Amino acid sequence: MDNSSQWWRGAVIYQVYPRSFFDSNNDGIGDLPGVTAKMGYIAALGVDAIWLSPFFTSPMKDFGYDVADYCNVDPIFGTLDDLDRLIESAHEHGLKVMIDQVLNHSSDQHPWFVESRSSHNNDKADWYVWADAQPDGTVPNNWLSVFGGPAWHWDSRRRQYYLHNFLDSQPDLNFHNPEVVDAVLDTVEFWLKRGIDGFRLDTANYYYHDLALRNNPPKEEIVEGSIGVRLDNPYAYQLHLYDKSRPENIGFLQRLRALLDQYPNITTVGEVGCDFALETMAAYTQGNDKLHMCYSFDLLTHDATMGHVRNTMETIEAGLGDGWPCWSIGNHDVARVATRWGNNEHGLAKSKVYMAMLLSLRGSVCLYQGEELGLPEAELTFEQLVDPFGIAFWPEFKGRDGCRTPMPWESTEQGGFTQSATPWLPIDEKQRPLAVNKQEGNRESVLHAYRDFLHIRRTHPALRSGDIEFLYHDDTTLTFVRRHQDETLFIAINTSIQDTLLPLEHTLNPITLPEAISSGYIKDETIVLPPFSVLVAQVTPSN
Repeated sequence: MDNSSQWWRGAVIYQVYPRSFFDSNNDGIGDLPGVTAKMGYIAALGVDAIWLSPFFTSPMKDFGYDVADYCNVDPIFGTLDDLDRLIESAHEHGLKVMIDQVLNHSSDQHPWFVESRSSHNNDKADWYVWADAQPDGTVPNNWLSVFGGPAWHWDSRRRQYYLHNFLDSQPDLNFHNPEVVDAVLDTVEFWLKRGIDGFRLDTANYYYHDLALRNNPPKEEIVEGSIGVRLDNPYAYQLHLYDKSRPENIGFLQRLRALLDQYPNITTVGEVGCDFALETMAAYTQGNDKLHMCYSFDLLTHDATMGHVRNTMETIEAGLGDGWPCWSIGNHDVARVATRWGNNEHGLAKSKVYMAMLLSLRGSVCLYQGEELGLPEAELTFEQLVDPFGIAFWPEFKGRDGCRTPMPWESTEQGGFTQSATPWLPIDEKQRPLAVNKQEGNRESVLHAYRDFLHIRRTHPALRSGDIEFLYHDDTTLTFVRRHQDETLFIAINTSIQDTLLPLEHTLNPITLPEAISSGYIKDETIVLPPFSVLVAQVTPSN
C-alpha cells in the first residue's frame, strides 16, 4: 500500500460498526478485541483502511454518537490498551485506522454539559448553545431536530432552552466560543498521539449555527425520496440555512487541518448532509487547507438510476476543483443497498454490479461491513427495535437497526458473532445463508466478487487515480472512461435483468474478470452486456 501523505486518494475504506462486528467476550455486543480478531479478514478484502464507528464512553442513547468522554473507550467495547492493540494489528496488516469524531454535539452526561447547565456563570456556561424562551415561553425559533420535533429542549435549572440537532440528550456544542474549539481540537490531538491515521467527521457541516437565531425559511419544493426527505418528518419542510452549513464552518476546518498537518500521513473524510451537499463537499475539500475528502448522502437514497449516479458525479466534478470526493452506497444510517437499490430481487447479482460501479468511479470509497456479503436489510418487529430514530417514526420509517444487525460469520443460530449470548440485535434468518463461512468456499459469491474487483482496482491506476468522462446512460446502463497517464479504461455497467446492446465506438481490449462477476463482451462490433454485468476494457489508442 502507498504510505505517502496521499495514500487516501482513491483509497477504499472499510467501515466497521464495532457493536455488530464480532463479540470476543460473549456478552452479545461486538468489541474492539473482536475487530482485532478479524483483522486478517478485513485485510484479505484488499481495502486500504478501516473506519471505526464510535467506541467512546457513552450512555448509548444514540449508540455511541452521544459521547460522554472523548478520550476514552466505553467498557462495553474494551479499553484504551485494546485500541492500541487494534491499531498495531491493523498496521501489521498494512491497514490504516480511522475513527469517528462526533464533534458537533456531546452527550448530556458529558462533564462539560453537566457543568454548563448548572448555572449561568460557571466556567462552561457558554460551551453549549443556550437561548432564552420567547416572551410566551415557547422555543427560541423554528429550528427542528433531525429526529423530529423542535431542536430546542427546556432546561429547568438554567431556565433556558438548549439546542440539539439530534436527540435532546445530544446538546450542541457552541463553536462560536474559542474555548470550545480549543477543547475539541485537544480531543482530536489525543487520538493523533495514539497513532490514529485519520478521522471520519460526523455531521461535519453542523458545527456552527446562526448567532442571530434566524428562522429557517420553508422549502419551496419538497420532493419525497430526494436527499434526506421523508414527508413523515417535518425536518424536510425547511430550507436549513441558519442551523447548519454556516460560513464559519470553513474557519474551523482550516484550524483542524492545521493541527492534522503537524502529524504525518493523516486524512479526514467529512459527512455532509444538507440541501446543497455537493457544493458543500467542493467547498470543504478545495485548497488543500480543510478536509481531505467529503461524502454526501446523494448515493444513499433510493434512487438507483444510472442517470442519478451520473448527475451526482458530474455535478461534483464540475465544482470540485482540486478537492476530492469519497463515495458510499451503504452505511450504518441507511437501509442496505441489496434492499434499498435491489428491492430484494436478484439481490446478490445486483450487489456485485453496484459494487463494480462504485469501485470504478472517481474518488475514494467507503464500504460498510456486510455489503461485501450482499446482506439484505434485516426485518425487525417494533419490539426488537432499539434505535430511537426508528422508534419515533415507526411504522412509516423503521429506523436504522435493520442495517446494524450483527455480522454473520457462520450460518449458525448466533451467526458466529457470539458464542452463546443473545446478540444485542437479532440475526435475520435470511442473512444466515450469506455468512462468511458459506461464501468463502463459493468462488461465485458476492464476497469473492468484492475481493476480486478490489484487486483489479489496486492493479489499475486509472481506477484508483484517473480522471473520469461519462459517455452514455439510461436508467439501468452507464458507460464511462477512466484515464491515468498512459492507461485508459472503458467501463460499462448494466444493472438490469435484460441484455443491453451498445455500439462499439472504441477499440477495446477487455480485461478478463473473475467468475464471480458477470462479464460483458464484444460481438460483431457491438458491446453486449448480459443482465447485471460489467465490462472493463483497455482502450487502444487510435493511430
